[in-house]
Amino acid sequence: MKLKFVPWLLVVASLVGLAIVYNSNQQQAAELAQARQASQELEQLRATLSDTNQPQAETGVKDELTRLREENKDLLRLRNEVRQLREENKQFSQKAQAAQAQVQTVQAQAEAFRASAAQASAQAQQIETASRMQAQANACINNLRQIDGATQQWALENSRPAGTRVTMADIQPYLKVKPITCPAGGIYTLTTVGTPPTCSVPGHVVPKGP
Repeated sequence: MKLKFVPWLLVVASLVGLAIVYNSNQQQAAELAQARQASQELEQLRATLSDTNQPQAETGVKDELTRLREENKDLLRLRNEVRQLREENKQFSQKAQAAQAQVQTVQAQAEAFRASAAQASAQAQQIETASRMQAQANACINNLRQIDGATQQWALENSRPAGTRVTMADIQPYLKVKPITCPAGGIYTLTTVGTPPTCSVPGHVVPKGP
């Protein structure tokens, strides 16, 4: 009896085995399909990422080049401004030197003018002093002549011979100017009849006749 069930048991076992193998193959096929699908999705993702990153990289490079160009423009502009400032500074320095030279020339001319003016003023003062001294000398000489004339008139009217002592008080009535003084502050001296009067100021002397 037991031997009759053995084939059936073998058939059932075979069927169970086949079912297990079939299920295993189905699972492996499903897993393989999933793996292939995942691989395809991965490749698509890589392609997408590659396509996406390339424009971004190109855009980044373009942006960097644009930035460098702008910086280069700014650098060139700054260089031009520096060059222009140097030229302006050079021109300003030249103008300043020329102006300084002109100022020095004007100062030299002003100093020369001052020196000339001072010399002219000194000469004018000398001339004025000489003229005043000459005028004082002329006035004093006229006074001495008046004193001498008054002395001679006094001697004539009073019958006084030459050598007679005479004083200023004696001849006062015969003087036109009373009192008679030297404009330079000199002192007159009268001694005797026939002796010309003198003044204490040097140069105040009656010229001798020819």
